Amino acid sequence: MSNGNTLYSSEREQAQAEWRALAPLIASQPRVRLSKDGGKTYRDSGERDLTDSLPSFPAAVRTCGRDGLVRTICLDLDIKGGGTDKVNNDYLNLRTWFSANEVRWIEDQSPSGGRHLYIPLNFGVAFTEAKEFVQALAKRHTSLDPGPHENASTGAIRVPGSVWKKGGYQRLTMSLNVAYEIARAQRNNWTAWAKLYKGLEPELALIRQRRLRPLELIEDSEALPLAAGPRPLSTSKEQTARTGNYDPTRYNSPSEARQGVLASAAAAGWTLVQVQQRMHQNVWAGMTAFYSRYSPANRSKALRRDWQVAVTYVREQKKKQQARSGGNQTRHKSYTSPPNTHPPHVSLLPQTKSPAEYEYLLSWRNALALFEQSWVGSRAGLGIRLLLRAMGEAAAKTGSRFIEFGVRSLAVAVGVHETTVAKLLRQLSDAEVRLIRLAREGRGVYADMYELVIPDCLRERAEERSWRPGKIHALRPVFRELGSVAAFAYEAIEQADLPLNSTEIARIAGLSSRAVTQALELMAAWNMIQRIDGRWRIVHETSLELLAERFGVQMAVAAQLKRYSHERSVWHQWLLRRSLAREAVLAKVTDEYEYFDHSGPPDETTSLTAFVYPRAS
Repeated sequence: MSNGNTLYSSEREQAQAEWRALAPLIASQPRVRLSKDGGKTYRDSGERDLTDSLPSFPAAVRTCGRDGLVRTICLDLDIKGGGTDKVNNDYLNLRTWFSANEVRWIEDQSPSGGRHLYIPLNFGVAFTEAKEFVQALAKRHTSLDPGPHENASTGAIRVPGSVWKKGGYQRLTMSLNVAYEIARAQRNNWTAWAKLYKGLEPELALIRQRRLRPLELIEDSEALPLAAGPRPLSTSKEQTARTGNYDPTRYNSPSEARQGVLASAAAAGWTLVQVQQRMHQNVWAGMTAFYSRYSPANRSKALRRDWQVAVTYVREQKKKQQARSGGNQTRHKSYTSPPNTHPPHVSLLPQTKSPAEYEYLLSWRNALALFEQSWVGSRAGLGIRLLLRAMGEAAAKTGSRFIEFGVRSLAVAVGVHETTVAKLLRQLSDAEVRLIRLAREGRGVYADMYELVIPDCLRERAEERSWRPGKIHALRPVFRELGSVAAFAYEAIEQADLPLNSTEIARIAGLSSRAVTQALELMAAWNMIQRIDGRWRIVHETSLELLAERFGVQMAVAAQLKRYSHERSVWHQWLLRRSLAREAVLAKVTDEYEYFDHSGPPDETTSLTAFVYPRAS
């Protein structure tokens, strides 16, 4: 169907024209999210700069700007909310309502029968106001999904021209020329918006009175700052800062919610600069949205004023707590503290942290690089390569070739299940050519001790090679989201003396050119790397830590650490009960420590049987 548009030779060309004309004008910021799982999810790692080129995957543009303002109200009528008949009925009623209030809109339809209506505005509406508007409208029209405007940091919607998940495209049901003119030059003014907003007063009143179920909290306590430095915020505060959503049973307004976040940040030892940095880089899009009611000139003043209130409040609370406890402060023990790698009953032959020991570790790193050469072009060994790097990183931190980091600590470093780590450690230590050996089996609270060894077949070449510059890393948090291929590609660029082209990166990383090319494009989209004259280099101004925060990885790691801390506590209690027993007791299925539940997922991609080990030439 042409819908009054210029005729094109194919449906894709028509979709391309609609995308190129309307996507930049509907989006509230020039970013787009691609879904590589057929439209099921639009993850942070799939976000790119918005361009004129139509993506080959389902694509959704961002509905909230970096300043917390919404410039196009996006209404998603979903057939899941009552079927096609309900969607069409709501669609006709909305058209009538818009016309009665002299509102101009754009409309499209997906192959499934779902419909989108867009109300372009010539000003910015605060995220919280747009969110209330669509939630109130959803009470009147039940097929309306308010999702595109319910999250300031991830809210997105597919626009005309976008690929549909089951084939076909999101297509306009009106003239492209008319739609383009509305989006470009005839956007609705404040008067039209006010009419719509006023028309929803009964529903808006219900929305404001609604009490949502409180967020599920991992931790919800106002702890004092750690002596070692700032600590993360509680999950509820972090989610509020990121999304703009808050529990109205706890806060009566967005102002109170943002003040709660600032008070938590102050109590956690943060500075105002750290808060502003996360808002500026769109990590805390919800907090930015809370301040969108102020003009740009007054936002910084309002934030500083609120911060002073938060600091004063936290200081007073600390004084009250000290008075109640008589001045005795309980020292907070960090669960991220490194394990004790040298218990008193172990005597190590090499001197820890000596120059000779560090030289040995550098030579072992050369042996690792030689060991990996047999895996060129294969993704099968990525887990093993990362595990060996994690052990090399642990050895570098402790200054010893002997490592007593438990499988849970290594699992956090590699980003896999702890039982997968245990399986790989056994395979690596039993292999014909091995870089680690089991030096002592774990017992009680002590983990297995492993030694980094240089195989005889690699020793001469490893000791002759120059030592590699830079630190050795396991899987840095941001690459839990971006993938291990991106981690190896980034490492290759980071440690090179000069910028590299894609072929050189693939060769150094030992991966296929296709996989590396995709990883490079992904990292470039997040400004981690940039290509100049065909060669890639690191963008050092982009913080990997802040990107990990934006992807929510830090919260996932915190949850993993909390679970491990609980499991260690249960294990220690079990050991204590058994030590106090008069007779030896065998483990049973009914024991409180569920041994038989600790079986990890199958991981066929990390089997050592897939590799051909290098032998002495």
